[in-house]
Parts: sequence; C-alpha cells; structure tokens
Amino acid sequence: MSTPEKPLAPAAQALTSVQWLICTIASIGFAFDIYELLMLPLIVKTAIADLHVLTPGQNPQDWLPGGPLYVGWARMLFFVPAIAGGVFGLLGGYLTDRLGRRTVLTWSILLYAFGACAAGFSTSLYQLLFFRCCVFVGVCVEFVAAVAWLAELFPNPHQREKVLGYTQAFSSLGGVMVALMNTAAARFAEDLPAIQGVNAAWRYTLISGLIPAIPLIVIRPFLPESPAWQKKRQEGTLKRPSIGELFSPQLLGTTLITTIVFATTFGLAFGAIQQNPQILPGHVDVKAAVEKAQAAASEKAAAEGKKLGPKELGAIKGNTTDAITGRVQTWQEMGGLLGRVLLAVLAVQVASRRTLFRLFQIPSLFLIPGLYWWLSNNLNTAGSLWTFQIAVFLAGVLVVGQMSFWGNYIPLVFPVHLRGTGESFAANIGGRVIGTAAAFITLTLSASTPPNPAKIALMCALVAGSYAVVGTVLTFVLPEPRHQDE
Repeated sequence: MSTPEKPLAPAAQALTSVQWLICTIASIGFAFDIYELLMLPLIVKTAIADLHVLTPGQNPQDWLPGGPLYVGWARMLFFVPAIAGGVFGLLGGYLTDRLGRRTVLTWSILLYAFGACAAGFSTSLYQLLFFRCCVFVGVCVEFVAAVAWLAELFPNPHQREKVLGYTQAFSSLGGVMVALMNTAAARFAEDLPAIQGVNAAWRYTLISGLIPAIPLIVIRPFLPESPAWQKKRQEGTLKRPSIGELFSPQLLGTTLITTIVFATTFGLAFGAIQQNPQILPGHVDVKAAVEKAQAAASEKAAAEGKKLGPKELGAIKGNTTDAITGRVQTWQEMGGLLGRVLLAVLAVQVASRRTLFRLFQIPSLFLIPGLYWWLSNNLNTAGSLWTFQIAVFLAGVLVVGQMSFWGNYIPLVFPVHLRGTGESFAANIGGRVIGTAAAFITLTLSASTPPNPAKIALMCALVAGSYAVVGTVLTFVLPEPRHQDE
C-alpha cells in the first residue's frame, strides 16, 4: 500500500508592503524588549546606591555590591519582575490565542515602554521594583505575540525561518542601543535636567524606554491580524486554548523538555554575563578610571572655589563605572548580533534542530564557565579588561544565538490554537522564571561582607556551568519539530 505524499510547502513569495510593515513593528518590538531587559544589569548598582535608605545601625558597606542588603534588593529586582513576567506572560500567551496576535502585541509594547519611563522617576526601591514588574510583563507577552504572528505570516518554511531569524537579530541591536544609551547618559548626565535633584545617568537610561511607543502609535492603524489565526476564527474552527492541553500525552514531553532547555539558555545569560556590572567595579582598571575621573572633577571644582561632597563624588563614580560597563555590554551585544545573524543563516542550512542548537550550546558549556573562573583570578591584573571584552564578545555570539534559536523553534512545536499559550509557557515559565532564577542563585551564593567581586565571578562560573550541563544533556531528547499549521 502506498503512503500519501506529503503536500509540498507553498512557494516563497516576495514580501508585500503589509508584510514589511509587520516585520518592521516586530523588529522594533524585539529590539526594545531586550533594550528594556538589559537596562537592569546596567543600572542596578547605581540605582540601589541612589535609592536605598541607610537606617541607624546599618553598616554602609552592606549596601555595596556583594553586601547583604545590596544582594537582597538586587535579587528582588532581578527575580520578582521575572516571576511577574512569567505568570502574567503566561496569561498574555493565552490571550494571544484568544484575542489575536496584533492586539496583544500592541498593548504589551505600550505597557513596557511606559513602565520603563515611569521607573526613571522612582523615588524608592519599591517604586522601581513595581515599574520593573510592569516592564517584564510587557516584554514577556510581546515576545510570544510577535513570534506567533511572524510564524503564521509566512507558510513557506525557509522564508519563515529567515524572517524569524533576521527580525530577531534586532534584539541584539536593542542590546547595543541600550549599552550606547547608558554610556551616552553617563557622559552627558550633567547637561540634562536634574531628576530628584541629581543628574543620575541611570534615570535617563530608564526613561529612554519610552522610545518604542512612538513608532507604534503611528503604525498601529495599518497592522493586520495573523492570517492563519483570523481564518480559523472566521471559519469557526479555532479551538479554545487550554494550558492543561500542554500536558496532554501528545504534548507533555515537548512542553517539559522545551521549557527546561529554554531555561538553560537564560541561565547562562542571567547567571553569568548579565552580572558583569556587579563584578567590574572591582576590576583594577575600573578603579583607576574612577580615581582619575574624581581627581579631575575635584580639581575643576577647586579651580572654581568649590569642594565636591560625597554625593557628587559618588555620582562621578557611578557614572564612570556605568560608562565602562556600558562599553563592555556593547562588545557583548555586538557578539550577540553576530550570533543572531549566524543563527538566521544556519537555520535554513541545518535540517536538525538538535544539531543547530548544539552548534551554539556545546561551545558555551566550556567558554562561559572558563571565562568567569579566569576573571575571578584576574581582577587585579592591569590590562586584563581588554581580554575580558574580547571573550564577552564570543560569549554573546553563543548565548544570544541560542536565544534566537528559540524564536525559530517553539512556534513549530505547538498547533495554531495553542501557539501563544505553548510559547508563553516555555519562554516565560522556562526562560523568564527558571532561567532568570540563575541571577538569584548567583547573587545568593556570592553574598559576602565585605563585598568580594572575585567571589561573584567564581559563582557565575559555577551557576552558568551547571545550567549548561543540563542543557547539553537534554539536547539528546529535544523534539524535532513538525511544521504544524493545524
């Protein structure tokens, strides 16, 4: 008995003006969701320094990176928004399947843009925490809605892979932009209007998160709904989404394995490379730059008959370290941009999704733990910051390439009526909650009095290495997706 032939995939077509418009707004969303997320590692140190309240009997060193009070708040700022993003992001994925991709995408971008802007005017750590939760919820929902939208816009598999790959490359552009914005804010802070009486660079960096709302307001009226989702809804064949269906016998293995391996990718990022701003202030090259900047500012003030107080010197220290960590972040994100482009190219060349993932994951198993072990032993080596920047570039290639992989992979393992819900569970519960928990673990294990940046680097190596081992093992059972359009 002959088996029926598999129907041929639709031929690739030139992009229409509407498709270009959708790709444009999705690219803006991808760029700025990373822009918003990577703000925190860049500004958390100086934000805590500015917003904390020293009560009687507290040791000021407890509020320095690595100190117990600093660690407590840094953990909350990293992990509580991730939990909020995971929970509400899962709800957002469900609403994406119920209400449509376009509506949810639009409101999610507006939510995180205005949340980021409001965070820049925070007067307490609790306010900053609340607005960061708003940002995380918006970002978590936006990623799911945008990926589902693009996956359903292009029925030709190769064209779909290319579009998903290249639009996600804008995520790394967002990382580069926030690093440059943070550097520029640090450089020109004194020329900008004071907020809460201080020219603090971290506030201007947060406020810049309003930018993605501007083009969205202009373009929103011209955006159509996903054709695949809209067709099923009009025909009355769109099934009602159900989180419980993700754990049915047909999808249980896919849901669990995808969620855990997705988490290992985020664990590499948040357990290690996103902790650079906590480590680098302890580097001998950064300390020398801070001393030079403070001496120059003090000399200028003395020439004008003034004397800088602790608050002004602290702002100079914060702005100087922010500028340096922003430069390192730029190297990392340039590597990430290359990683996303490589993924987009390889996605249509490598048939096996397991093999494609391993091309990025297995090298990171050795590079990232080794890099942070090396850093923990070279913080007092003058000139080693340059070597670290080169290595961070390579780490960005590997880790961000993996992140781009997930945007191509997860739309293909869930049916249309569960696409948003399934993606949201893997991305938000796996990546945003379990994966981001790596930051909580690293900060907890590295807590010490007095603060010890070398210990933070060593714990980065341990935590990232643990996540990488789990990811490597589970690639052997990672499901090969089917191009599901049912």
